[in-house]
Amino acid sequence: MRGLMQQHRLTITSVIDYAETVYGDVEVVSRTIEGPLHRYGYRDCARRARQFAHALERLGIKSGDRVGGASWNHYRYLETFFGAAGVGAILHTINPRLFAEQLVYTVNHAQDRFIVTDAACLPIFETVQDQLETVEGFIVLAAAADIPATGLSNIYCYDELLEGADEAFPWADVDEWDGSGLCYTSGTTGDPKGILYSHRSSVLNALGFTTPNGVGIGFNDTLMPIVPFFHGNGWGVPFAAPMAGAKLVLPGREMEMNKLHELIVGEDVTIALAVPTVWLSMLEHLRATGANLGRLGRIVTGGAAPPRAMIEELEAQYGVTTSHAWGMTETSAAVTYSHPPDGVDDEAALDVRSTQGRPVYGVQIKVVDEDGRPLPWDGSSAGELKASGYWIASEYYKASDKPAVDADGWLITGDIGFIGEDGNLRLTDRAKDVIKSGGEWISSIDLENAAAGHPDIVEAAVIAVPHERWQERPFLIAVRRQGSEVTAADVLAWLAERVAKWWLPEDVAFTSEIPHTGTGKIDKVALRKQFADRNPGLATGQHDED
Repeated sequence: MRGLMQQHRLTITSVIDYAETVYGDVEVVSRTIEGPLHRYGYRDCARRARQFAHALERLGIKSGDRVGGASWNHYRYLETFFGAAGVGAILHTINPRLFAEQLVYTVNHAQDRFIVTDAACLPIFETVQDQLETVEGFIVLAAAADIPATGLSNIYCYDELLEGADEAFPWADVDEWDGSGLCYTSGTTGDPKGILYSHRSSVLNALGFTTPNGVGIGFNDTLMPIVPFFHGNGWGVPFAAPMAGAKLVLPGREMEMNKLHELIVGEDVTIALAVPTVWLSMLEHLRATGANLGRLGRIVTGGAAPPRAMIEELEAQYGVTTSHAWGMTETSAAVTYSHPPDGVDDEAALDVRSTQGRPVYGVQIKVVDEDGRPLPWDGSSAGELKASGYWIASEYYKASDKPAVDADGWLITGDIGFIGEDGNLRLTDRAKDVIKSGGEWISSIDLENAAAGHPDIVEAAVIAVPHERWQERPFLIAVRRQGSEVTAADVLAWLAERVAKWWLPEDVAFTSEIPHTGTGKIDKVALRKQFADRNPGLATGQHDED
């Protein structure tokens, strides 16, 4: 017997319809590419999204067509998420930080018909336009007066396209299983791989985001995604914020700490999302200026493990708690979030916040041994992490030769870690980054966090180097705090009190900057190339790479 309940499709456009009806006056505040702040409500966002959907239809876009989007976070780009979906198209979010050959590959592989781009990203396409095989034109997210001179052909002004377009344009009749967004992995070896999200998966992911076990947001919150929308759909923020009726603050391309701080304090931001490198830089800014973080009470960080010292300082000095989330492009956005239970002491709470957290409803995780057998949740049995759920990829887009899941349908994450009795996940490495020394694993993540806890170290990275006796040994690369003269011996002495003796790096190098991928993760491929000639053996020494 079937239930007698109404049947409504889970579609992205239903989210903006809801926000328009219930929270139409709630603000979306943007720092525009031109500089000034722009303000309007979700009602205006919905109206303009419908106009964009109509404009796309007039350009010949049909259901299932791909529209590329390369832009920083601001209100016009937000509109395209709903407008493209509203005509049945698939928005391919393009990472403008990709190398030119990767960008060309993703646009051609996706077969984008049009590229939506803001003025800041226009130059990226000028040098490669002749290599883009299916692109018919470029829609610039700006008013006509703000579009710079460009060598691109077939330029359309976004605001002019919206003029005269139907504000009541009816959304396309799509199935909730239809594709809605396309995002490509980055920072991987080989060609980027595409993940095709559905309306249903995006809505369910946003629901998981809004729950207290996720980020936990509501209409009293002001949300600021510093993470760009081209990183896994901005970790779900474009859909979760209007779903919750939360005020949304979009920083545009201004990633300088003073600009971000100005928005956080000036707009009464309560929750902000960014990779750990942003928060490490923000702490530097706060120390230098003596400023505080206003009403900011929580941050969500992901992409890399946040140093324990960073979590501790944010809470102790600024009253800001950290939730560490884990996810991948293949998982739409986050799968797990770290939240300590009530009633535990500060040290125990910090222990939990340092993990990747527990899965929210809608996803399952497990760790398996080398034979694929599930390992117990005992806090010590480490293996490869796998995931399954409502917003987890089942395969890669047009890449049947690159399996995303195992024979049982579980996503192959490539992460190594263990799960505690309390369900909290702790990752120790990427499978490709794990250090195997004398037959035992050494966690590069734990070593990096321990080194970054040193008061004179801003950031640290650990890679494996070959060793005649132990096969591999850890090698530490660190960035000194400005004005510091900390030595390798100082760092090793610090680590000796915090990690097992056999974990201690064989060598330490100081550098002015650690390279990062386009998604903000430490670029260990680049570090391996940079230090390819380094085989320290058992001798320790200090090396400056500035």
